[in-house]
Amino acid sequence: MKRILLLISAVLLVLAPPASARVVELGAKNPVVTPSCPATPCEVLARVTGYPGHAGSVKNPYLIRRDGYLVAFTVPLGTPTDAQAAYFTDDPPPAPQFGEPKIQISVVRAGDKRKTRLNHRLLAQSEAFSVRRYFGSSPTFVLSDPLRVHKGNIVALTTTTWAPAFTNTLGRANWWRASRTKENCKFPQNLGQFSMTMLKDVSVFGCTYHGALPLYTVTYIPDNRPTDKKKK
Repeated sequence: MKRILLLISAVLLVLAPPASARVVELGAKNPVVTPSCPATPCEVLARVTGYPGHAGSVKNPYLIRRDGYLVAFTVPLGTPTDAQAAYFTDDPPPAPQFGEPKIQISVVRAGDKRKTRLNHRLLAQSEAFSVRRYFGSSPTFVLSDPLRVHKGNIVALTTTTWAPAFTNTLGRANWWRASRTKENCKFPQNLGQFSMTMLKDVSVFGCTYHGALPLYTVTYIPDNRPTDKKKK
């Protein structure tokens, strides 16, 4: 933990040497919950990009309201049993064989028209981090390159494989959107690859799931507000 704090402090110094930067933890007000795994059934985030639209009392908790940088993210992970982890990773069919659990954050922008509001373009993405060795904890991953974000962007969680960073134990007021088309909302019936990985590509976030959330917080540093009001 000390090493993580030192790394984040170093990032702050690089980004804003003239003034103290305000650090915001997106998702910090989300409900405090336990990941669904290792409950039976063990539900995980799999082959998808998604973000909460309403968590606890907060609407759009991952919406960027001022330009800035993303420097790290934290993911509460469940503790799958050996059998559950093997099922998702490498058991023979009909097990899904997703591969080793990995996670990353993605910056997306939703369409601004009624007809395009579910269309999301991938603007930026962090490197993918392996998470198996951190099961049962809440690791913080510091980005090697901070991600620039702008007002109106949304920070989503992506896994091209799977990760036990998910809960399905909440009330219907909590909900999240996933990068699946409406005809592919059922899981585990549909195990296709729906995660976003190609920059500038557009995916339809056609599935809304109530009573559940992907679990993550994001360390975000908004740009300093200038005190000089003169236009340049």
